[in-house]
Amino acid sequence: MKTLMRAAVLGVALTTATAAVPGMAQAPGATAADTMFRATTFNLSASGETRIAPDMASSSLGVMTEGKTAAEALAANATRMTAVMASLRKAGIAERDIQTSGLTLNPQYRYVENQPPVLIGYQVTNQVTVTVRDLKKLGAAVDATVNAGANQVNGISFGLSDPTAAENAAREAAVKALSAKADLYARATGYRVSRLVTLSEGGGYVPQPPMLAMAGRAQFKDSTPVASGELNVRIDITGLYEVTK
Repeated sequence: MKTLMRAAVLGVALTTATAAVPGMAQAPGATAADTMFRATTFNLSASGETRIAPDMASSSLGVMTEGKTAAEALAANATRMTAVMASLRKAGIAERDIQTSGLTLNPQYRYVENQPPVLIGYQVTNQVTVTVRDLKKLGAAVDATVNAGANQVNGISFGLSDPTAAENAAREAAVKALSAKADLYARATGYRVSRLVTLSEGGGYVPQPPMLAMAGRAQFKDSTPVASGELNVRIDITGLYEVTK
């Protein structure tokens, strides 16, 4: 395989492989792989991005209770969690959008130096993941759950119910960027782009990480303000171009 020195200076994969261009006769005994890459190629990558406002959010919230016995801690937790679930439904959250994500029961000990630990009670934590499909209800839903007894709000993340349109816009931007890069390298090295041989994609829409966390019970006069901002949707692509003099 012949490597052009000019490509090494530019940092672009400019190689001479063994693939036949259209109309080139296949040598006797040559395989399809041998004749597929008898050309000089550029191996390039590019990305495209688009920004869009989210239309949904998810939050992890829960209730932590303590008791002298496991049964006492569980009973207290069940009472408060029932009220929290009822408040979510009253705030307009559908049953399918409320899912238990964690339930733990842990013994609590008192530690004194040079003495064995002493069991002093139990702690129960019950958490649910809530999906809010109408962002106008998000602040009110958080308020309602805290007022109903939730004392843990572990985070809020924003997302898209259908990221297809945003991803497609990012794909178009990525392809344009890749094509422009190929043309630039071709001009710089004295070649011209003949055709796109292969194209591969990576990346895509990723939900925004949690942006809000709080613990403890509080009373809210008005709905808690929550800013959703915008999401960045990015698509990464790699393409192999055949170039000719």
